[in-house]
Amino acid sequence: MNQEKINRINELYRKSQAEGLTEAEQSEQAVLRKEFIANVRNNLKSQLNSIDMLNPDGTTYNLGEKYGNKTAN
Repeated sequence: MNQEKINRINELYRKSQAEGLTEAEQSEQAVLRKEFIANVRNNLKSQLNSIDMLNPDGTTYNLGEKYGNKTAN
């Protein structure tokens, strides 16, 4: 997500607090928020999948390889 879209999310939020949004602006805000949340989740998932854990015996394993392919219920 680029900075322009983030600025638009913030602009819509400030407008909603000050004077309210039109139906079109509410729809735009919802779409932008969903895109932002999906982006944050993907970044977090990527970071967690790159973590290596060290076992007491000195071996390491990657959390992404061990747990990354599982889906949440």
